[in-house]
Amino acid sequence: MIRKMMMALLALIAASAFAAVDVNSASEADLDSIKGIGPGTSTRILSERKVGKFKDWADLIQRVSGIGEKRAAKLSAEGLTVNGVAHQAISAPAKPKLEKTVTKATPVAGNAQ
Repeated sequence: MIRKMMMALLALIAASAFAAVDVNSASEADLDSIKGIGPGTSTRILSERKVGKFKDWADLIQRVSGIGEKRAAKLSAEGLTVNGVAHQAISAPAKPKLEKTVTKATPVAGNAQ
């Protein structure tokens, strides 16, 4: 029983590994097969790749208009990689929590209405 589960797990891992599409070697059809990439985006990616291969996700985000951090994360989740590496979300710096302060207005002498 455990052996069958291990084999099924290995098969699942192997199947997901084959689903990865690397942006530096993918054809237009390969790019279009990624959910979230259409003809316009694949054309922009291929145009920029002619200039030079993408070094990393930051390079892809900088050079291809329409791809930002959020979209890069979604495309990576769908199987897109850059040099075989999935997108690692850049954690935004934590916003400091502002404390609410309540001040009571005190009447100023001579301004009675």
